[in-house]
Amino acid sequence: MPMRLARIELKGEALRRLSPALEADREQAISDLLAENRFLPAVGGPGPYALFLSIAEGRLAFDIRAADDEHPLSGVVLALGPFRGLIKDYLMMVDAHVQAVADGGDARIQAIDMGRRGLHNEAAELLMQRLAGKIEIDFDTARRLFTLVAVLHQRA
Repeated sequence: MPMRLARIELKGEALRRLSPALEADREQAISDLLAENRFLPAVGGPGPYALFLSIAEGRLAFDIRAADDEHPLSGVVLALGPFRGLIKDYLMMVDAHVQAVADGGDARIQAIDMGRRGLHNEAAELLMQRLAGKIEIDFDTARRLFTLVAVLHQRA
């Protein structure tokens, strides 16, 4: 199917210092995205696509290429400002989840997971809104891409 991502790479300094929980989230998001996604840039050739995702100078950069990585097709840059609060909350929830697992609090873990799902939903809607007219993605793809944005943005 041509309207999809066949390859995803993250670029950034933050990737060298991921906690085990964020590394697991990164791996799961990429695995889930590669298994199923909808991704169609407004400008570009036929898919499938490779996505190189990075953060530079306070902006989120989508470098979209042909899946064989030989032909740059399109680029989209988004300001991170609208996402900062959601990213901060997401990273706090990851830390809280790790602590709840260590403490063995099943009810707390469930509450954190529910909050995390709600936050992912809100972030996915925002990402879809910000990419409208630039890249067509579905809700699940947006949720997983937000996870990757949060991982790229985390600080040591």
